[in-house]
Amino acid sequence: MQQALQNASLGRQLYHMTWPMLFGVLSLMTFQLTDSAFVGQLGRDPLAALGFTVPMQQLVSGMYVGLGIATTAIISRTLGQGDEQRAQRLGGLVIAIGAGLALTLCISVWLLQTLILDLLGAEETLRPVIREYWAPWLTSAWVGAMVYFSYSISRANGDTRLPGYMMIATSLLNIALDALYIFVFGWGLPGAAWATITAFSIGGLVMYPMLLKRQWLRFDLLQLQLLKAAKQLGSIMAPAMVSQLMPPLAAILATALVAGFGSAAVAAWGLGTRLEFFSIVVVLALTMSMPPMVGRLLGAGEIEQIRKLVRIAVRFIIGWQLFIGLVWLGASGVVSTLFSSDANVQDVLVSYLLRVPLSYSGLGVCILMVSINNALGMSMRALLISVLRLFGCYLPMLWIGAQIGGLPGLMTGALIGNLLAGIMAYSLYRQGQKTLDQRARD
Repeated sequence: MQQALQNASLGRQLYHMTWPMLFGVLSLMTFQLTDSAFVGQLGRDPLAALGFTVPMQQLVSGMYVGLGIATTAIISRTLGQGDEQRAQRLGGLVIAIGAGLALTLCISVWLLQTLILDLLGAEETLRPVIREYWAPWLTSAWVGAMVYFSYSISRANGDTRLPGYMMIATSLLNIALDALYIFVFGWGLPGAAWATITAFSIGGLVMYPMLLKRQWLRFDLLQLQLLKAAKQLGSIMAPAMVSQLMPPLAAILATALVAGFGSAAVAAWGLGTRLEFFSIVVVLALTMSMPPMVGRLLGAGEIEQIRKLVRIAVRFIIGWQLFIGLVWLGASGVVSTLFSSDANVQDVLVSYLLRVPLSYSGLGVCILMVSINNALGMSMRALLISVLRLFGCYLPMLWIGAQIGGLPGLMTGALIGNLLAGIMAYSLYRQGQKTLDQRARD
């Protein structure tokens, strides 16, 4: 009875921390899908240009999400140990480091765009469309990174409602501005990026004064023992960032593989990837809400509670993602016509929806295990899970499937690879948990 009550209590805490993030992330996914739907009405070339942008978008977001993971892990653990002033200064350090890293990465992508497009196999006819879009898109990526850092600091301090509400507000504004900029002003594909710049800038103007007012940020960094703080941050940040950069690298290789089947395949794959983000929205919400809980429990030495919390989340993910996969399977015909007017793109998207979403339970477990291991301070184990997921499971099965069955075989390979990745990730987490248990006993 006592164990049941403890599990129920953990479940309630997890629910209250997760639901604001769920609606926040859902709103972000909704505006991204709306972007795709609007751009799809502009024709195949703009949609294909958007498809070639997806892996680079994952590259940039992987950097700031990796830093956000380290932020949440370290600040929440510091708060669990009762040192609030140090937690505030760590927040200021994260903002300073994050702004510089995000700017450097965005400028590098712009300067290396020709090489990047060569590696992605972009057709020459598409390159003017892509270049016209990438300048405002990279600006929106930097602004989005700065807003994300503010969300991470808020979550680390135990407030998931503020970032959740702001995600909803900025997403709704983005959708409204999409229609205005793309169609009314006639800006076309670049209009989608300008809408994001406007919405995220307003979000930042709300978030940062709020963080300062709540005293969650301090910039007297010389009082922080910078070398020690940077080392502590880097010990989690570096592996976490590399871990987050693995998916975009794999996405680049996967897109290059898909490009061999034509521009319609790339357009459909890009749409399928965005639908995937939408489908795992609950998992993404959990990766934002659970690390602060895990960090505080770890700081307080409550290892058994962490194990119970993770078990609750994994069971939920498996059941929920299987349900989502069946929904996409049943709605594949309607969805394909909704997101594209091109018959070839529709056919490929149907093939995607009939196969890949059935593996989202394995993908969800794998993504959560990366987040949990980072929160536990086992960042190298999290990196190992990311590497094995993509280069030991996903990409090899993608290539094998393409060789055996062409484009449909490639989709089947994605299904098998994701399921294998989920099994592998949970096994590695269990091994790491045994190490934590031993430390707690010692």
